[in-house]
Amino acid sequence: MLLIILAGLLPAAILVYHIYKADYLQPEPPAQIKRAIIFGIGSIFVSMLFSVPFESFGLFSNTYTTMSGAFRLALFGAGLPEELAKLIMLFLVVRSNPYFDEKMDGIVYAVCVSMGFAGFENLTYLGAAGTDWVGVSISRALLAVPCHYYNGVFMGYFFAKYWFESENKLSNLFWALAAPVITHTLYDFTLMYMSVESSPIVSTLLFAFLIYLCMQMLKWSSKRISEHLDEDARNPDGYQKSEKSARDFYDRSDRV
Repeated sequence: MLLIILAGLLPAAILVYHIYKADYLQPEPPAQIKRAIIFGIGSIFVSMLFSVPFESFGLFSNTYTTMSGAFRLALFGAGLPEELAKLIMLFLVVRSNPYFDEKMDGIVYAVCVSMGFAGFENLTYLGAAGTDWVGVSISRALLAVPCHYYNGVFMGYFFAKYWFESENKLSNLFWALAAPVITHTLYDFTLMYMSVESSPIVSTLLFAFLIYLCMQMLKWSSKRISEHLDEDARNPDGYQKSEKSARDFYDRSDRV
């Protein structure tokens, strides 16, 4: 059981550490990182507030045999409710957070929310895998958990632009949800359709597309992180609407 817990949580923990270290200009306090992760775990239950009604309205079914069924499950059963729940939790994490004063912070907190979700979700998948938990843990560590990470970057990138920029606010807020929903849905749809596709050729093409999608998400997320870091470096006093930056008022090593 201990090995299953470690295998379930380690990929998410590694990615949290990675994004924490990437924010080298003004790292967020560890207490705020932990808080975002806890809110991410909570987003699992918030997502059910959307997925359960979606299912009752007939928008998707957990049993499917067609491309349409796979797509509707990927969108209404996973992509939309899960990313919407994460965005709500991201709002709650940053709305009264005095340390949220850089664009990179939006990515950091969004990733931590996503990793809280992904870590807990991983435990449920491994717990249900039985004796196959090793293979499931490896595949999810290489694909599913990083996908949640990329979605967190996409959400945080546009959310920070929405929060700190005065122009295109509605557009940035829209893409803070739409970008991760699109990539999340494409990822899940590809996997789900592979499970019901009988043609080996089509399955191979779908798997090739899945790998290509993950590589593109890695490339795009890396560029977006670099972009916000560069903008923050050019604005060392942060984006707070005051004469001094937030770092003049708050100790980022505070663990309370």
